[in-house]
Amino acid sequence: MTTEGSTVGDDASSDRDGAGGRPVGLSIRDFLTDGSLASLCAALSSLSGLDVQLRDESGRRIVASDDSGLWTILDQEASGEAPAMADRVPILLGDQAVGEIVVAPGAPSLTGASREHVLSVARAVRATAGEVIADVTELRHRVKELDVLHRLSAMLTSPNVTPEAMLDAALASALDALDLDAGSIVLLPTDADGMPSGENEGELRLMASRNLSREWLESPVPLSQDREFDRTVLSGRVLAIEDLLADPRTLTPARLEREGVRGFISAAMISRERLIGVIRLYSRSVRRFTPPERLLLKSIGEQAAAAVEQATLLHAQQEERRIQRQLKLASAVQARMLPARLPKRDGVDIAARSVPSTELAGDFYDVFGVEDRLGIVIGDVVGKGVAAALMMSSVRGSLRAFAQDTAAVDTVLTRTNRAMCRDTLDNEFATTWYGVLDPETGALEYCSAGHEPPFVIRAREGDEVDSSAVRPLGVGGLVLGVDAGQVYKVFQHRLEPGDVLVAYTDGLTDARDFSNEKFGFSRLVHAVVDALRENVNASAEDVLERVMWTLRQFSGLREQVDDETIVVLRYRGGGAERDG
Repeated sequence: MTTEGSTVGDDASSDRDGAGGRPVGLSIRDFLTDGSLASLCAALSSLSGLDVQLRDESGRRIVASDDSGLWTILDQEASGEAPAMADRVPILLGDQAVGEIVVAPGAPSLTGASREHVLSVARAVRATAGEVIADVTELRHRVKELDVLHRLSAMLTSPNVTPEAMLDAALASALDALDLDAGSIVLLPTDADGMPSGENEGELRLMASRNLSREWLESPVPLSQDREFDRTVLSGRVLAIEDLLADPRTLTPARLEREGVRGFISAAMISRERLIGVIRLYSRSVRRFTPPERLLLKSIGEQAAAAVEQATLLHAQQEERRIQRQLKLASAVQARMLPARLPKRDGVDIAARSVPSTELAGDFYDVFGVEDRLGIVIGDVVGKGVAAALMMSSVRGSLRAFAQDTAAVDTVLTRTNRAMCRDTLDNEFATTWYGVLDPETGALEYCSAGHEPPFVIRAREGDEVDSSAVRPLGVGGLVLGVDAGQVYKVFQHRLEPGDVLVAYTDGLTDARDFSNEKFGFSRLVHAVVDALRENVNASAEDVLERVMWTLRQFSGLREQVDDETIVVLRYRGGGAERDG
């Protein structure tokens, strides 16, 4: 039996020794192109009368074809054994013999020194062939590296690339580049930002696999004693084992035989000097891995690690953009939950504003009709973000619903509190102030659930307005959502014409400047007083604008850390309802 070559070289790797015809390592056959090396051996034989043979790493002869200028590989029977008296000159790639030149006894046609001359030529040919093979091998590996890099880079241009898809592609590329049969990629655990958070081999997580059984992948038993293989690779070295069954460090040989894996090579995945995981590749037959192949896998591992980190960042950015879009939608919905237009009553002027510190707020306010009176609510839910926003919506909705059933302010807060205690966790609560104003008489009934007390400033035309005219309203009971049995006390206050009521959340008074000083209650009061001194008949909107302007002047460009909400009510005196 023979195998014919071609001018571009056939797939010689498909005809190597090994279980199932699989490769055991590189062969001289991988580098034959036009048959010139076999022809040179034939010419030396003809010139010297010695039998100069070219053989591959398994001992099969490679002979020059008569006319085609190609080459023929003889099978083992036709090749025969190399004569015992023959001189053998191995052709090396690194420390691995990929073939040999055999100088066997013959009928020398030259002088007695011809054999030595032929051997010298053979050694020179061996050296030249070794250099060429090394150069070709390195070139092929560079091409494979570039091919892998191209595949992974091309994936990064996809708008929907995921780290999992990138790992699967990296594994497939590595198997293809090294002509191996099966493999897997395992990663170290990551932190909240998706970055590796450890180097413990026992924490490796399976992320991608090819041609390995579920039993193999899910087995808790490591491949080697004390995970020596993983520790070697995690230290930065490439591990290559020709035959796992013959390696004394290997555990459970029976499992290896069931899985049908023999050769093994593994490398760390390192990006920017940070270890992120391990790539493991297997062959179904005994496989000798050359130094260039080890370097190739190391390079693929590094490229894959960089690509996976890039894919992780891209995926995180995409997820961040998606979340931001959702937050904007949620913020718009939440904004619509605040009154788009405040109810109007003769003799009552109201203005309100809420400035969230993030996309979703925990502060809220509401103003609505309660029969012929006016309900006013302001509140602050613990925390920030989505959870606080959802709780804020729940508290506001519950309070408004209960307010439609009863005019008793304490009953409304009690029912809202019970609903919160039933539906929330122990660390979820809200401060709330709820008052009901009779526009005709100025009578104000209110309850407080742990909220900052609003205050009233009396400002009549002709009177001096100063901070001594400030009257804080009662503090009241426990925050909502803690004690289902809490009873809320009702307070009463009568507003006089010209009075200004200001309700606010702690985000406003807790705002800080660059020296870390708080805005505080005193500055809030002075801002209201200043607005009324400038214009004793200032509207609620005028007072609110003065407070917010003073706050911005105080805090400057310092980042806002909490929601800031304020409701200003200016009582002008009794009157009838116009609309709302």
